Amino acid sequence: MTTTSNTSVPARPLGATGPAVSALGLGCMGMSALYGESDRAESIATIHAALDAGVTLLDTGDFYGMGHNELLINEALRTAPAAAREQALTSVKFGALRTVEGGFTGYDGRPAAVKNFAAYSLQRLGTDHIDVYRIARVDPDVPIEETVGAIAELVEAGHVRHIGLSEVGADTLRRAAAVAPIADLQIEYSLISRSIEDKILPTARELGIGITAYGVLSRGLISGHFTRDRELAAGDFRGMSPRFQGENLDRNLDLVDRLRAVAEAKGASVAQTAIAWVLAQGQDIVPLVGARRRDRLAEALGALDVTLDAADLAAIEEAVPAGAAAGERYPAAQMAHLDSEH
Repeated sequence: MTTTSNTSVPARPLGATGPAVSALGLGCMGMSALYGESDRAESIATIHAALDAGVTLLDTGDFYGMGHNELLINEALRTAPAAAREQALTSVKFGALRTVEGGFTGYDGRPAAVKNFAAYSLQRLGTDHIDVYRIARVDPDVPIEETVGAIAELVEAGHVRHIGLSEVGADTLRRAAAVAPIADLQIEYSLISRSIEDKILPTARELGIGITAYGVLSRGLISGHFTRDRELAAGDFRGMSPRFQGENLDRNLDLVDRLRAVAEAKGASVAQTAIAWVLAQGQDIVPLVGARRRDRLAEALGALDVTLDAADLAAIEEAVPAGAAAGERYPAAQMAHLDSEH
């Protein structure tokens, strides 16, 4: 099994207009929120290990822990070697409205709000620019043209380098791209979340927009480490996720067992095989791995050493066919916020 963290991470372009980034990015959300308690020291050590291995793309959101995640990245970058810090690129989502208790109350994509969110993020990150900036979900009360136009003004002012989008459908993607160059679309994409293959991915490719794929291990569900009897910590949002409930969980873990047989034949772990599958879907796709610990990061980086040929891909497809997952990827209330699902 390949689990070394000394893997040399190749680069991939983030769309036709975006920067070159590491072929795997580090999703930092779980270091601050939504998966129960996290270990600050281990989180920073994991970011440092990622940078040391050649990972350059750090993904966050200003609402992850209500600013906690951006401050964590700030600390990790400040304490990293200068060469690693200079190579790091920040991808930031904004727009989610929170309550003191941690609830979500909607999204704000008004131009004035966009610039306000950016000002706070720059302060928390301790930098003079954000490399890729995107609204987390489309604000249904604000045309996407206005939101993207505001980010374009931030680009012109030098506060943002590139414009991204998150969880938008093909039509919205076209409307946004007509306003300003879009580097990438961040959207869930994994062996068990493949709805983008119908319209969204072809449209992104037509427009020269890259994909940063989150949820490549479906929040640990297809990592090979999740078990039927696992007790989730308080505050772990998987406790409300349809795919982790009752019969859905059993059916989904049956798929993982089938994937495990393919992975073992390759001498790879389940997680590495699932990540390698996403990597194999195109050079314009950059998977984000949500590793919170150095050992999980090392395992994920090992996916870069897993080469899947046509026979491997066919075996994976047979083990986990498109549409085989049981349950939606979010609870109904959150699915309603996804422009990509409409």
